[in-house]
Amino acid sequence: MSEQKTILVIGTYDTKDQELNYVAERIRKLGGKVISMDVSVLGDPSRPADFSKHDVAAAAGKTIADAINAEDENFAMQIMAAGAAKLCTRLYAEGRVDGMIALGGTMGTDLALDCARALPIGVPKYVVSTIAFSPLIAPDRLSADIQMILWAGGLYGLNDICKATLSQAAGAVYGAALAVEPPDPDRPVIGMVSFGSSALQYMVQLRQPLIDRGFSVAVFHGTGMGGMAMESLAEQGYFAAVLELAVAEIGNLMVGSVVNAGANRMLAAGKHGTPIIAAPAFGDMIDFATWQPVPERFRDRPYHAHNRLLASASLTGQERRELAREVARRLKQSSGPVHFLLPTQGVHAWDVEGMPAHDPQALAEMVDEYKTVMADPIELTVLDCHINDLAFSQKVLEVIDRWIADGTIKTAR
Repeated sequence: MSEQKTILVIGTYDTKDQELNYVAERIRKLGGKVISMDVSVLGDPSRPADFSKHDVAAAAGKTIADAINAEDENFAMQIMAAGAAKLCTRLYAEGRVDGMIALGGTMGTDLALDCARALPIGVPKYVVSTIAFSPLIAPDRLSADIQMILWAGGLYGLNDICKATLSQAAGAVYGAALAVEPPDPDRPVIGMVSFGSSALQYMVQLRQPLIDRGFSVAVFHGTGMGGMAMESLAEQGYFAAVLELAVAEIGNLMVGSVVNAGANRMLAAGKHGTPIIAAPAFGDMIDFATWQPVPERFRDRPYHAHNRLLASASLTGQERRELAREVARRLKQSSGPVHFLLPTQGVHAWDVEGMPAHDPQALAEMVDEYKTVMADPIELTVLDCHINDLAFSQKVLEVIDRWIADGTIKTAR
């Protein structure tokens, strides 16, 4: 814990010179080192940065003149974002930085998101932003373990309010660099998407058997941000296999719900060739924010308010068919093996006889559509059980054991 850490401080020094230098000063007072990176285009810092705007542009294969001459601030900042991200990757690979912190409004945040995605999980990455937590930030721009801090009073000029925010941020990133326990690079990881154990039991039934087989098991909450995090890691080829056992985020995306993980959900693992086991958990409902009015098209349907944040409404049989086709379309793009498990007796705890979300006719339509669309190259197994039955989880393990035996799933990195 006493080892000195180095933090990369990123920002537009022409407009936020005081604020960035204040953060650097706080990190140094905590005992850390700082490497500064200036991603400005037009102006200059009060004192030279360790990586100048010229260095950043050059890393993107461009010059500052290229950025200026474009006469388009969006194009110019994309040049700087590309260069900054490449420098982040290089500095980490060379062992020169232990974490990053970036400051910004919309421009600086846009760039900072690329920098954060350039660093692997376990490397502290903090973005102090005037738009933190805003719906302006698309889920698929976020790295799996990014930390965002709302920058109160931070649009222009150093003041007491933003000092309170910046000093906490400096402490947070440096404390994280001291405290972080990086993932074991030699232990293979299985990524699984699920919902809470009150709704789905398979994560409880599967976790320990998978650990006993030598895997680390990471379970992601399928409420938008969790799927985003899993997708971000899948893009890096992080998983030995993924268990795409819940499809609600795809349904939410299709109907325009904000509870989604972006347009690329359920594609990254397949593009990387990662083995996939999939199933239709929550393929019969869509989610929306409880604190917003129920969308008009769903007002006459079975409705479940999970808490004051999240609510769900049922899909019709036809809508479930459409979702099944979309899930199949995404899975069929996979370059690796895909095995789809189809439980015919229900897809979550509220989809049982006597519960308001149970609709046998719509369930039958959904099952029928999955039987039709989950065709070659997808392997389909139909199971006469509920998704929460132990028989479902046992079948997942059976597929995994077969894939381990034939080398499809690697048990060591």
